[in-house]
Amino acid sequence: MIRLLLILPVSLFSLVSMAQHTLSLSIRSLPEYHPAGSDIYIAGSFNGWNPQDGKYKFIHDGNGQYSAALQLPEGSYEYKLTRGGWDKAECKKDGSTLPNRVLNVSASAEISLTVEEWADRFPAAPRRSTASSHVAVLDTAFLIPQLKRTRRVWIYLPASYSSGIDRYPVLYLHDGQNMFDDATSFSGEWGLDEFLDSTSLRKCIVVAIDHGGNKRLNEYNPYDNDRFGKGEGGEYAGFLARTLKPFIDTRYRTLAAKEHTFIAGSSMGGLISLYAVLQYPDTFGGAGVFSPAFWITGGKMVEEVRNKGKNLKARIYFYAGKLEGETMVPDMLQVSDVLTALTSSELVTVIRDEGKHNEAAWRKEFPLFYEWLLKR
Repeated sequence: MIRLLLILPVSLFSLVSMAQHTLSLSIRSLPEYHPAGSDIYIAGSFNGWNPQDGKYKFIHDGNGQYSAALQLPEGSYEYKLTRGGWDKAECKKDGSTLPNRVLNVSASAEISLTVEEWADRFPAAPRRSTASSHVAVLDTAFLIPQLKRTRRVWIYLPASYSSGIDRYPVLYLHDGQNMFDDATSFSGEWGLDEFLDSTSLRKCIVVAIDHGGNKRLNEYNPYDNDRFGKGEGGEYAGFLARTLKPFIDTRYRTLAAKEHTFIAGSSMGGLISLYAVLQYPDTFGGAGVFSPAFWITGGKMVEEVRNKGKNLKARIYFYAGKLEGETMVPDMLQVSDVLTALTSSELVTVIRDEGKHNEAAWRKEFPLFYEWLLKR
């Protein structure tokens, strides 16, 4: 068993449940043209950034007053207000992006909020594509037979692909809309194409699958959840291993063996990446588990690792930031520690003091993960 632990630096975290504090939120001011009576939601690091979570909806008294109560343990959280979608999120008065709000929870408190404007009040400016010439949309409606849905799928082929006969490793990624193109990303792209175009490291094919919109929390979660509904992660992982990978292997010059097949993602994508490796240990030989949303599993991922970790022989890169909320690092360490005790896999655990739960942090970390994954 090989395990490398990088903590840069990190303090000791308690894994015991922390006391809950009540945050009473009220909206004291709304935009002049606020749609009367519309629902307002809280989306943040404590609910998977779901923009329309009924458990985090403000109570509207019919007279323009909105109030909500959050129960959160001590820690730091980021959030925004929406009217049910990210196209209707709060923004600055001039329509520009508003930074995430921050909750530093140490005791119960009352919080008064002002909403300057809603994003859908401003016409969306055309966004220039930043995808390199080596990125293409493989299909705008690739069938996921396991879920009876379709999805846009992207593919990155190295510059050398068209002029040679070499075969390449393949990396599968979730949240494909955020991987290559700023024009399709929600809050910034990972810049994988720019990195891969310029790196001197070994090149690979990248296949990126868009998330399922309001089905994202279901598709990336293998387990049923009282708040978010039926877990569809088993079907989604089956699609990757049994449908999409065979399609890619038959149409492109890939190195199809597990030693050259990898999977990665962030947040819910980090959760489903680890799950896929555990479910299909003969298919995936490595994973990037960035800021995994293990909180949503209620401990079931720990049990999954205990049940299947001993059969795993893969290379796993765990990453989390200390600014992602109080439970992110201890939840991740609990899973990685259990896996370390069971497997002969090579694991690395990276914890960054400055790491936040956003695309910018994952974009910064990806080249380090990639170098570690393909260094051999």
